[in-house]
Amino acid sequence: MSSIDVILIGRNEGDRLVAALASVAGVARQIVYVDSGSSDESVANARRAGAQVIELDTSTPVSAARARNAGFAALRDPDIVQFIDGDCMLVPEYLHAACARLEEEPALGLVTGWRSEIHPEASVYNRLCDWEWRRPAGPILTCGGDMTVRASAWRGIGGMNPTAISSEDEEFCLRLGKAGWQLERIPFEMTRHDAAMHRFGQWWSRMVRAGHGFAQVSAIHPEHSRAERRRALIYALVLPLLIVTSALFAPLASALLFLAYPLNWYRTLQALRRERLQRPARLAALITLSKFPMLFGMAWYHLRRLRGHPVRIIEYK
Repeated sequence: MSSIDVILIGRNEGDRLVAALASVAGVARQIVYVDSGSSDESVANARRAGAQVIELDTSTPVSAARARNAGFAALRDPDIVQFIDGDCMLVPEYLHAACARLEEEPALGLVTGWRSEIHPEASVYNRLCDWEWRRPAGPILTCGGDMTVRASAWRGIGGMNPTAISSEDEEFCLRLGKAGWQLERIPFEMTRHDAAMHRFGQWWSRMVRAGHGFAQVSAIHPEHSRAERRRALIYALVLPLLIVTSALFAPLASALLFLAYPLNWYRTLQALRRERLQRPARLAALITLSKFPMLFGMAWYHLRRLRGHPVRIIEYK
């Protein structure tokens, strides 16, 4: 079987990083932890766990993409690389299945599995994350940062784009596909994630980051996330403008336009009910509301770009 190396990235993950390091102990040839300026015991904990530690220079903007690139550069003759975020725990059985699938199909440049939340019951925001992670197995166009990558594929496209502060994993996947590689989600549990979101403000920041990512990635790959960007523009910009404007001249029309929001909520609720999710009404409300912070994130990206300001990560923890 091919050799497996693991790269973890993180910043101030605390006990979550300790659990992540413990989950990969003994399953990889090399374990590299890349730290993005932690002020807690993350670096010391990683060294105690026997990982090679890379500390990013924080005088320039840090990003998950930059961290993963640094981790890969530190590996000696990698073959297959498992990337894990520092707030995740690896399900050990997954690696064997992932490597077997890569060896079975040479055209695959990347495989991924299912990520699930450790504490979905802790908050509606955690439960929403758990729903987002669970997607059908089979061929895919993009995936999140927990991924198993063929080293030759990574090298062939130059790794991740270090200027992408969010959705860098999706941008990498899109370039990988355009380079001729296939990507696949296999039907195995891969990682357990701890979103640790308990406040509305955390969720809002996460959605702002998602919107920023949509805008930045679409600037490189215009075909990506068109539907998401269109929904954010319609529900968070066009409709509010029409509602306010028509309220001055045609109050009834304004009230009818406002009904688009409960209708969108109801349609989302019905879709979530078909998936048999618990308490779907609150999840549907958040999904409906998410267009507003996403639009803010999209606008923030374009404003930064026009002003020539450096990009900096958007944190929600």
